[in-house]
Amino acid sequence: MNWEQLLSLKKQGDTGKRLRIEQDDTRLGFEVDYDRIIFSSAFRSLQDKTQVIPLSKTDFVHTRLTHSLEVSVVGRSLGRLVGKKIIEKYPYLKEVHGYHMNDFGAIVAAASLAHDIGNPPFGHSGEKAIGEYFSIGNGKQYKKELTDKQWQDLIDFEGNANGFSVLTASRPGIEGGLRISYATLGAFMKYPKESLPKKPTQNIADKKYGFFQTDKAFFEEVAKDMGMIANKSGDDIGFERHPLAYLVEAADDICYTIIDFEDGINLGLVSEDYALEYLIKLVKDNIGVAKYKLLETKEDRISYLRALAIGALISDAVDVFIENEEAILAGKFPFALTDKSKYKAQMDDIIKLSVEKIYQSREVIEKEIVGYQIIQTLLDKFIVAFNNKYEGKASNYDKLLLKMLPEKHHLEKTNLYERLLHICHYVSLLTDGNALELFEMINGRKPN
Repeated sequence: MNWEQLLSLKKQGDTGKRLRIEQDDTRLGFEVDYDRIIFSSAFRSLQDKTQVIPLSKTDFVHTRLTHSLEVSVVGRSLGRLVGKKIIEKYPYLKEVHGYHMNDFGAIVAAASLAHDIGNPPFGHSGEKAIGEYFSIGNGKQYKKELTDKQWQDLIDFEGNANGFSVLTASRPGIEGGLRISYATLGAFMKYPKESLPKKPTQNIADKKYGFFQTDKAFFEEVAKDMGMIANKSGDDIGFERHPLAYLVEAADDICYTIIDFEDGINLGLVSEDYALEYLIKLVKDNIGVAKYKLLETKEDRISYLRALAIGALISDAVDVFIENEEAILAGKFPFALTDKSKYKAQMDDIIKLSVEKIYQSREVIEKEIVGYQIIQTLLDKFIVAFNNKYEGKASNYDKLLLKMLPEKHHLEKTNLYERLLHICHYVSLLTDGNALELFEMINGRKPN
């Protein structure tokens, strides 16, 4: 892979190249990507989607929106720091093509901003609830009518693939979705493969999948246009990662490791003594003891340590990327950057404690159970109604229910797989609160 091709400004529907040297620096294409994402309704809905604590009313607990903004800030720093070193190593990128270090930051920031845009309500349990509706719930009746890969898309419903669809799927009058540049889409694609074969290797790029069968052709077009390296054969589609996808992943890893931990501390799920012990291991070389001793509140002390920890992890991730840049370009780096971090042991310790004290806390488990029931009920009601309408046997109830679908979801889908995926997509874009309200209305408990 080469950087000139990987930094493509091309957008869906373009017939030629967009040259960086001809770009207006006051309205750079990669920055337009960021703007389009942040103004989209799918991004806006993240303000009421779970990061750790579902349906939490506590003001300092992160939602998917605040998490995504923070990942974007960390991603921008990672991109700029890496971009500076890449431009120094390959000066022709600036001298001939007009690229700047900030371009890398803009690409990674935009992709990081969108990294959770396809996640369903109620956190990762939302993905599992959709998958299990098909694998062991009422949706299993549809298996015999679908191909293996279509079925796998549903039983392993994946927020990353759904996000690619949010960013790129066309609908009448809106071709190419948000029309994001190929470079930003490449950085967004953490798992550039289809749902089967499942985890064919230990390569980090094969851990999950990155697109639904409906989006296969365009996904392949984007990857090939940027010169991403194919790593599957026959009818299976898969590629080695776009290099900047490693930075998006690192930004997410850094934020959820440190900031979810901070949420747990502020909620009282993790004691401050524990927290200090774990965080100080990360920042012992950078901590200003005199400044730290002046901080009187737990929140200020944790905040200070969090900032230092994120700074240390950013610096380390940049070092790992630059040390392995040639292997990454050759498609021979099958790891996450944090897997090779000098702080890996400390990060693993924090994640282990977070799993025990936060992710498996009673509050989280209780609300995830509620989320399962909500999502599976909504899927069942809307899928039955949508299929009945297509087959010309919709009941009055079905017709009333389908009137609850937003106008943009009133599309004709003649293919069963597309109908099922369409309703999954609709449910996935609901906020936690919207899903709960719709569930209560369906069950005759419409709140006043």
